[in-house]
Amino acid sequence: MVPAKTENTDAENAQGDFVHGRPYIQTPNGPLFKPCAPHSVLARLGDKWTILVVSHLAVVPGHRLRFTALKAGIEGITQRMLTLTLRNLERDGLLRRHQYPEVPARVEYELTDLGASMLPALEGFTSWIRENWSRIEGNRRYYDGASQEG
Repeated sequence: MVPAKTENTDAENAQGDFVHGRPYIQTPNGPLFKPCAPHSVLARLGDKWTILVVSHLAVVPGHRLRFTALKAGIEGITQRMLTLTLRNLERDGLLRRHQYPEVPARVEYELTDLGASMLPALEGFTSWIRENWSRIEGNRRYYDGASQEG
């Protein structure tokens, strides 16, 4: 079993202890977790469209694609959802938008160094899902069956 707790060794940081990189404070009623700024980043990075856009850009030479190529390579994504995902990734600095003064207009999206730096973490996360997906599905079937009985 993985140890659940890592002690905070930074005396200047009064946030308390950490569990899997997340700060918490030990109270008389037990550990207290507070939402923190990275929550929005975690929500974005856990979004299925973000994972697919970043993965798509990661496998093409130069990590750069046009909007239409991105859309064609991600099954089921709508134009609106791709637009929102690209804007949010650009806002977070994970990709860069290149617009060229041509007719018709040409726009390309490129994974930034910051975006590329998250690829190892993404690989770890997706590998864990791949390795455990059948167990998760089995647990869901068991839970759903037990919920219907009781």
